[in-house]
Parts: sequence; structure tokens; C-alpha cells
Amino acid sequence: MKYAARRILALFITMILVSFLTFAAFHIISGDPARAILGMNATETQLELLRHELGLDKPFIVQYFNWLLGFFSGNLGISYSYRQPVAALIIPKLKVTLVTVLISFVIIVICSLPLGLRAAQKSGSRLEWLRTTINQLCMAVPAFFLSILVSYVFGIVLKFFTPGDFPRMEHNLLGALCYLFFAAVCIAIPRIAMAVRMLKSTLVEEMEKDYVRTAISRGNDRTEVLKKHVLKNSLVPTITFLGQTMAEIVGGSIVVEQVFGIPGMGRFLVASISNRDYPVVEALVVILAFWVILSGTIADLINQKIDPRLKLGGRE
Repeated sequence: MKYAARRILALFITMILVSFLTFAAFHIISGDPARAILGMNATETQLELLRHELGLDKPFIVQYFNWLLGFFSGNLGISYSYRQPVAALIIPKLKVTLVTVLISFVIIVICSLPLGLRAAQKSGSRLEWLRTTINQLCMAVPAFFLSILVSYVFGIVLKFFTPGDFPRMEHNLLGALCYLFFAAVCIAIPRIAMAVRMLKSTLVEEMEKDYVRTAISRGNDRTEVLKKHVLKNSLVPTITFLGQTMAEIVGGSIVVEQVFGIPGMGRFLVASISNRDYPVVEALVVILAFWVILSGTIADLINQKIDPRLKLGGRE
């Protein structure tokens, strides 16, 4: 419990620092938000009224705390481009991105664990070079190229979906999930290859240890020893890697959403940066940072549950 409390406290402190630095950075580069909203033809009186309404006439530290309280209450400010509450714009897109990320992560876990076990079990066989070549190829192919290839083959040729025509979840949930599945596969394939390579290396290294040799020499089946003992002892680095993967695939979704025409958070972030819509960018940066930090925290908590010797600074 002490470890979990310290990790949660570390997450909270880190997020406060990230939010402060993000708010300070955009406070500097955004110029005059009132001018950006009302335009160059606004009078000074109109600008002063809007600054007062938005709280921009208050000291910086007061603005930050008001923004932070608003962030926790769901009030993320007003978009410069859409003149709408940022939260109302982000939530539907955040939902789409989270579904894509979760589908992608499930695919990664389901595929990488058995493939990693199989690769470790068959390590040194005559087909090792073929498996290694395929794995390296999958790692090397960029997600955007896979997205273009999948869109052409499964969208244009086989007509499993219509590229660029994403069905709204509220109207066609099954169609939306099927559309997101193809995007999730493109995100997952390079990560599956990385996970298989990492898991295989960890398992092969663990298989060389004395307790494994002793178990096999006593007549235990090599595959059973691999599944029951070696895999369990290799879970800590595997879960750490999956935690990092969970954070990284959010970044990978930005490019894939652009190719597939998915109205997710990544595509919205790119558009908001282009439009200099700083309140939206500010909120999205903090949300993405929270996702990355949360993924690492969850992985650490699971690892500590598996191996209670783990502490914040490493093993005892």
C-alpha cells in the first residue's frame, strides 16, 4: 500500500508540474487571447470586457489556479476557432481515440504473448532467420505506410470499409468499431514485432538460468517449464514494455487517424496546432501527458504486485 500511495503521489505531483509548464508556455506564446477571439477590428472596450470575462486581467498565478480548477471540473476554456467550450469539442474525439487505442492494445497483447513464447521455444531452429526477417520487417514499416496499404487493399479493393467515411458511433456502433479495427491493426503491427523481440530475448535469457536447466534435467517438459516458470519470471520487463507501448500508441494514432480520416484526438490536435487554437492544444497536451504518466504508473503497480521487492528506486 505504501508503494501504491507513493506512486499515486508521484503521478499527482508530476501532473501538476506538467500542467504548470504547459499553461506557462502557452500563456507566453498565445499573445492576446481576447484579440485572437474578437479579431483585429475589436475596440479596446470590447477587448477589456472579454479579458475580464475570461479572467485574463488577473495575475498569472491566479489564472493558472483558475484554469487548473476548471480542468478538474471539466471547464477547459473557450476554443478560439470554434467559439465553443473546449471540453465539448474534445470529449467526442477523445472517445474515438480511446476506443482505437484500446483495440490496438488488446491486439498487441493477444498476438505478442503467444508469438513471443513460440519464438523463444523455437529459438535456434532452422527457420529462425525467417522469423527474424519477418519481425524486423514489421518493426521497420511505418504505421502511416501500413495505413495507406490497408486502406487501399481492404477499403478500395475488397471494400470492407469506405476510406475517409467514418460512421458515427452514435448511429452505427458496429460499423465504427469495424472501421477503427483496421486503424488499430496498423498501429499494432510494429508494436507487436517489438514486443515479440523483447519477450523472446527475455525468455531466452531466463531459459539459460540454473533453475531452468535443473527442472529440464529432472525430466520436466521444456514447454511446460517455459510456460509455468520462465514466463512468470519474465513478466516484470514484459509488463513494463507493455506500459510503455500503451503510452506510445496514442502518439501513433495521430498519424493513422490522419490517413484513415478518423475524427479522433490526434487529428484534432494537428488541426488545432495549424489554427493556433491554443486552449484546445493546451488541454490536449495535458491529457496526453496524463495518459503517458498513468500508463507507466499502472505498469509499475502491476509489477510491484507481481514482485513485492520492487520499490520506487528499484529492487531492495
